[in-house]
Amino acid sequence: MVQKHNFNPNLSPALEDYLEAISALKREKKYARVGDIAKTLNVKSSSANTAVNLLTEAELAIHERYGYVDLTERGEKIAQEVQRKHDILYMFLNDLLFIDPQIAVKEACAIEHSISSETIHKLERLYILLKKHFLTKKEDIDNLKDYLGKV
Repeated sequence: MVQKHNFNPNLSPALEDYLEAISALKREKKYARVGDIAKTLNVKSSSANTAVNLLTEAELAIHERYGYVDLTERGEKIAQEVQRKHDILYMFLNDLLFIDPQIAVKEACAIEHSISSETIHKLERLYILLKKHFLTKKEDIDNLKDYLGKV
C-alpha cells in the first residue's frame, strides 16, 4: 500500500518553495538568513520576511528577528517531500521524455505542488521499471527518443 504524506494541504506553492529554499540553504551553507532566502528565490527581502513570518506562525519555521531561519521538524519534512517530488518529476521529464533540462526544472517545479503522493509514487515506480527492465541498452533509449520526437 502507498504511504500517503499529507503534511499540510493548505500550504501555498509559494510557501512550499520557501521551505525548499530554507532547507537547501541549510544543506549548502549550514544556515539560512532572510536575505539569502530572498536571493535564492529572486524576491525582495520584505517578501521573504513576510513568508518566513507566515511559516513561523504555522510552526513550520523558527526565526528570531534579524537572526537565522530554521525549520521545525514538520517544516523540514514538508521541504523534503516537495524536493523529492521535484527530483522524481525532473528525472522523469528529462531522462524518459527527453525534455530540455531547463524546461524540465521549471515544469517539475510547477507540477511538484499539485501532484499527489500516490501519483508521484507510481511515477517513481514506473521510472525505475523502465530504466531497469526496458531501457537497458543505448539502442532502447535512442528508439524511445526517436519515437517521442515524432509529435
